[in-house]
Amino acid sequence: MEQARQALEEKAKQLALTSKYKSEFLANMSHELRTPLNSLLLLSDQLTKNADGNLSGRQVESAKTIHASGNDLLALINDILDLSKIESGTVVVDVSDLRLLDLQRYVERTFRHVAESKHVGFEVHLDPALPKSISTDIKRMQQIIKNLLSNAFKFTHDGAVSFTIAPAPEGFVPESDDLAQAGEIVAFHVKDTGIGIAPDKQQIIFEAFQQADGSTSRKYGGTGLGLAISRELSKLLGGEIRLASTPGEGSTFSLYLPVGHPQRAVRGPRLTVVRSMPQPKPYPVPELEPLYAEEALLPAVNEADDDRATLQPGDQSMLIVENDLAFAKMLLEVAREHGMKGIVSGSAAVAISMVKEYQPSLISLDIFLPDMPGWRILDRLKADLSTRHIPICVVSTDDSRDRALNAGAIGFLTKPVASREVIVNAVGQLKEYILRSRRTLALLMAPGQELDAVLERLEDEDVEVVVTRDASEICEVLKTRTIDCFVVEPGATDLQPGDLIEILEQRSVSQQLPIVMFGEGGEAPLARWQRHDGVFALRDARSIDRLMDFIYLFLHRGLTELSNDERRTIEDLHRGSRVLEGKKTLIVDDDMRNIFALSTVLHDQGMEMVSANNGREAIRLVKEDPAIDIVLMDIMMPEMDGMTTMREIRKLPRGKELPIIAVTAKAMKGDREKCIEAGAWDYLSKPVDTVHLLAVLRGWLHR
Repeated sequence: MEQARQALEEKAKQLALTSKYKSEFLANMSHELRTPLNSLLLLSDQLTKNADGNLSGRQVESAKTIHASGNDLLALINDILDLSKIESGTVVVDVSDLRLLDLQRYVERTFRHVAESKHVGFEVHLDPALPKSISTDIKRMQQIIKNLLSNAFKFTHDGAVSFTIAPAPEGFVPESDDLAQAGEIVAFHVKDTGIGIAPDKQQIIFEAFQQADGSTSRKYGGTGLGLAISRELSKLLGGEIRLASTPGEGSTFSLYLPVGHPQRAVRGPRLTVVRSMPQPKPYPVPELEPLYAEEALLPAVNEADDDRATLQPGDQSMLIVENDLAFAKMLLEVAREHGMKGIVSGSAAVAISMVKEYQPSLISLDIFLPDMPGWRILDRLKADLSTRHIPICVVSTDDSRDRALNAGAIGFLTKPVASREVIVNAVGQLKEYILRSRRTLALLMAPGQELDAVLERLEDEDVEVVVTRDASEICEVLKTRTIDCFVVEPGATDLQPGDLIEILEQRSVSQQLPIVMFGEGGEAPLARWQRHDGVFALRDARSIDRLMDFIYLFLHRGLTELSNDERRTIEDLHRGSRVLEGKKTLIVDDDMRNIFALSTVLHDQGMEMVSANNGREAIRLVKEDPAIDIVLMDIMMPEMDGMTTMREIRKLPRGKELPIIAVTAKAMKGDREKCIEAGAWDYLSKPVDTVHLLAVLRGWLHR
């Protein structure tokens, strides 16, 4: 019995490890497959246009087939990854309140054009006896409804499809334990007049890779994963899915969910909610500029043949931070079509150097980069008062729109991009934005001292201000005008976030609406707005200085564009914050005098220090001390120099995400490039200026 028990334990460990490896493999393969797929979709889409007119009709049709097949492959990759996450138990339920009226609008907007293109009827019904909202994971729930409605339209050629939300009927007996314990249950019915499903097939269609017609002569394509994913997601939400169908007459899929999610009490924090702005590093004063001049980059291989050699002061330019060279060339081509020059970087650390050297007008930022996640670049640039005004459009294969907008990005593009027109439109809108010198600010505030203070501080700025406290009036303004930043004082208005959802979702892809909540209205109003932060970026300001800081951030105003008084106020606001307090720094230097000097400066900021006088000791400390937040690495050291030490640290599990700042005694031409290649994320030259040192540290540790 003991041997059997041990064998079972060993088997369980092996299964858990296998599940982990499977999930990691599928996640990595998803990214690896999407990268070439991105080029396939874009290039095949271009061929279908036959812009040069040199393709035959048959060749154009072949290109259309390639493009359609690429989209099918993308859908399969997404489904497999979703199923893998569910099976491995890595799907986290994020519970919030969903207004059923908002869901009705979402379904109408998403599927009305599908019904019109297929010439079938489409009706959406909302029972008046329903509660106004339910507690659930909004994204997962929408995914289920989308799967069910997509299937309904797929198998319906005549008649109609309907979507009905109503209380569960009397006599409903749930099979789910969560539903059985729920006080109130809501039913979501998707009914069609399509081909129907035979009784002997009504169970297997919920199994992965199974379809009602799985023969080689089947009429309908697909992977057979949609319903399997929907069933598993419904269980995660504490509900269940049922099917009633008659062949030749149609089907009704019913999703039953509790009004209150059973796991709400143990809900984890939402990573996408930003309650206060990251603390940027101070704006570099003029006397620091020579430091940048000495750190000139060694000319890197210009694989994309970009415009860095011809870039002149005053040129409109776009920095393209992209790991996929083919896609980078596509972005470069589009930038040139819009009259801009383009600079391409395939790595994150080089991109940071390029921002300092070339001062681009706007940036497109890929998230999957070889040396660090693109999120670190976005955080770094938006935490720096000298770079945070540069508009950044995030390009990612992840469903990371919420995080990008909340981190300060002006737009988001999902890879792979199915059409070149999407890129052309996005870059065009970004170009229009940077050329528009006058920004528009909307203030939904009550008359009083706070409003007067804001208007007074904006008096010398080139900003158009729209002031109102009427909710309907601001909705009309948002429909007809481009608003760059929207300030809401909850106590001064009855405006609700749901009132803006439809308006905001119709705004352009590249220009989302940032909203700043102002005042001491309490946590309840703020929480209501945070539930919808996927539609807009959100900040919370409790003082006039912080409010003005967020306004300048979202209006993309550089400090050099502000008045001297306003600039000093913003600088003091960020310098006065204790961003570095409690953070731990590893100082690696063979000269104890340098360690002492740096320790003295950092101690005054409330930081903890640990030191190493050689590379081997530094590697040991990184391995043993998980509390180390950042490393200051001297380059010239005996036994193991800083370059070799950084390469070895990057091989460690936690070393991949650890910020390392290279420090060298002489900023020789090409030193920065060599340090970046060795694994540094930033670079300081000795003698280290205190202001510049603290600025760099704040830039990486502000979160």
